[in-house]
Amino acid sequence: MDTDDAALLAAWRRGDTEALGQLVGRYKRPLFSFLHRFASDPGQADEWFQETWVRAIQHMNLFRQRNFPGWLFRIAHNLIIDQARRKKPDGSLDAPLPDSGIPLGDTIPAATLSPALEAGGRDLGRQIEAAVNTLPFEQREVFWLRMDSGLPFKEIARLQRTSVNTALARMQYALGKLRAALGPAYRELQETAP
Repeated sequence: MDTDDAALLAAWRRGDTEALGQLVGRYKRPLFSFLHRFASDPGQADEWFQETWVRAIQHMNLFRQRNFPGWLFRIAHNLIIDQARRKKPDGSLDAPLPDSGIPLGDTIPAATLSPALEAGGRDLGRQIEAAVNTLPFEQREVFWLRMDSGLPFKEIARLQRTSVNTALARMQYALGKLRAALGPAYRELQETAP
């Protein structure tokens, strides 16, 4: 475990509440960013963030692992999985409409950019996020844990309770699908670059 994390945990166990505040501050950005990627709205990400810390605090005295951020992200991962299990599917965009047989997803107009963003150029970040959101959950989770949170594949594998090779393969599949989905936009961006 990081020596700073170990020192903060030891201080918190001795009653130093500021140590807990430092731990929360230290992991606020990567943890919230991870949760936000899977939340249906920012309020849900806030709830998950708070619930992650509530659960962590409840079990902090029992924590004996070496990797505090991995443990924290495991709690967050479990919250997301629990939510997904409780939520019933809303339907599929691939399901054909009864009157025309056209898939529902083909009838939804494409998202448009604001005039300011349109004038300023393409918003590749949004395209990437939209493409990532089409990935299967496990691949999407590996992608965001690696790209947003910077977790090593060993830790990602531990979070997903799989082997490092499986985590690497999921990332490889995700990147392949993203290259295919974003290929035209990337080529277009290269062609318009000065």
